[in-house]
Amino acid sequence: MKLADVVATAETVTSTSSRLAKIDALATLVSSADAAELPVLVGLLLAAPRQGRLGVGWRGLSALDVTHADDAALSIADVDESLDALAASSGSGSAAARTRLLTALASRATATEWDFLARAMLGELRTGALGGVLLDAVAKASDRPAAVVRRAAMLSGDLGETAVVALTGTEEELDAIGLAVGRPVLPMLAATAATPTAALEITGEASVEYKLDGARIQVHRHGDEVSVYTRSLADVTHRVPELVEIVRGLPADDLILDGETLSLDEDGGPRPFQETMSRFGADATRELALRPWFFDVLHVDGRDLIDEPLSVRLAELERVAGDWRMPGIVTADPEAAERLSRDALAAGHEGVLVKGIDSTYTAGRRGKSWVKVKPVLTYDLVVLGAEWGSGRRQGWLSNLHLGARDPDGEFGEPGGLVMVGKTFKGLTDELLRWQTEQFPAYETRRTQSTVFLDPHFVVEIAIDGVQRSPRYPGGIALRFARVKSYRADKTPADADTIQTLRGLFRG
Repeated sequence: MKLADVVATAETVTSTSSRLAKIDALATLVSSADAAELPVLVGLLLAAPRQGRLGVGWRGLSALDVTHADDAALSIADVDESLDALAASSGSGSAAARTRLLTALASRATATEWDFLARAMLGELRTGALGGVLLDAVAKASDRPAAVVRRAAMLSGDLGETAVVALTGTEEELDAIGLAVGRPVLPMLAATAATPTAALEITGEASVEYKLDGARIQVHRHGDEVSVYTRSLADVTHRVPELVEIVRGLPADDLILDGETLSLDEDGGPRPFQETMSRFGADATRELALRPWFFDVLHVDGRDLIDEPLSVRLAELERVAGDWRMPGIVTADPEAAERLSRDALAAGHEGVLVKGIDSTYTAGRRGKSWVKVKPVLTYDLVVLGAEWGSGRRQGWLSNLHLGARDPDGEFGEPGGLVMVGKTFKGLTDELLRWQTEQFPAYETRRTQSTVFLDPHFVVEIAIDGVQRSPRYPGGIALRFARVKSYRADKTPADADTIQTLRGLFRG
C-alpha cells in the first residue's frame, strides 16, 4: 500500500465531521490492505506506530534540513522498516543515528507525506480517526458486527491484530478472542458532563467516585507474577515496584484491576501530574513513591467480570482491594453527588467520575455509562504568534502561541509576556479565516512556519490545568487548552498573569 493513499484518506477523514463519512473512507482503505500491512496501517492512522516509543521528539524533527521528494513513491512497508530501525537505535551515538534515519525517510517522502508521518510519530495526527471510528470501519470492511469487533479489540488490547483477525480470519476466530490475565485490555472511557447532577441525569443511580489527576494503570496478577500497564498499554512493571508489592499482597491469585496512581506530597495531597508521570520515564527515580487507587476489577480467580454489572464488580473490588479502593459513594441523589465532587476538589483532585451502577465494562467509544465531571478553567491570554496550518488547514494561520502577563518581570522583562503554551483546538473555519486576515497587520517577524505578532489580540482559553514544563520560561504549560472566544473588549493589560497560572499548582 502506498503511503500517499493513507495520507489522502487521512485528509478526507480530517475534512469531514460526519462519523459515517469517516467510517466509509477508512473502511475503503483497510479493505485494500494486505494482512501484513494492517498493523502498520492501524498504527499510523492512530498516531501510535506499532513499534511504540521511537525516541523522536518535536525538536529533532523540526531541526531536520531535507529536500522532500517530488513524487509519492513510499509504501507503508518502507515506512515501517524505517520505524523499526528508529526504535532499535539506542546507546552511544543513537541520537546521530536517529537523525540519519529520519533524514533519509524525510527525503524519500513528499512534503505532504512527511507532514503526516511527523505528526503520526509525535502522536498528533488529529484526523478524528480515533479507535472507535477505526474499529467501526474495520467492522464495515470485514462485514462483522461492530460490537463483536470492538469487544475483540478491547480484550486483545491490539487494534491492529484485531483488524487482521476480522478481515482475514473466521467468525469463530474473532469470537474466540477473550479476556486473559497478563494481556492488557483497552480501557473503558468516559463521556463528559458539566456537573454531577447533569451526569446523574445521564446514568441514573451511579457510583460517584473521585477523579484523580493521576496516571491510569491496569494491573494483572497471576500468582506472584504482577504486570502493570499504562493507559496506552505500555508495560511499566519494572518502574513501579511499590505497586507490584501492593497487588501481591491482595487476597486473590488471579486479578485484573483498573485504576489510577499518583504521588502524594508531604501533606497527603496530590503532586502535579507531571511529577507522577516522571516515574514512567527512562530516567525515572524512585524518590517519589506512587500510591494506587483501584476503581474496577475485570477478573478474579478464574471469573471474568466484564459482563457483570458495576454493582457486582464493586462488591468484588471491595473484597479484594479494600483500602486501595477509589473513594466514592453509590447514589441517585444529586445533592450527595455534588457534595462528593466538592470534597474531591477540596482535596486537590480533578473532580468525579459518575458510573451507571448497572453498566458493564466496555471500550471502543465513549458511551454514556461513565461520565466524568471536572471544572473547566478559563483564562484570558495574549496571542504571541500563530503557525501555518497543514492538511485541511493549509494556507490558514492556525496553531496559536499563547502568553500570560508577567507584571513584575519574574520571568523576563517587567510588564512583559511569558509563553505558556499553544493550541489549535476550538478554532472554527470562521475563526481561522479571521485570524489569517487580521494577524498580518500586527506581524513583527515570521519564519517558514510561524507569524509572530505584536501583543494585541486577547483570547479566552479553557484549560484543564497546568503542568510543569522546561520548554517555557515560566516553567509551566497549559493542559488541554482550547479556544473559547476572542475578547475584543480586552487589551493585553487585562490578560491573566503567569503568577495566576502557576498558582494552579496545589499549594
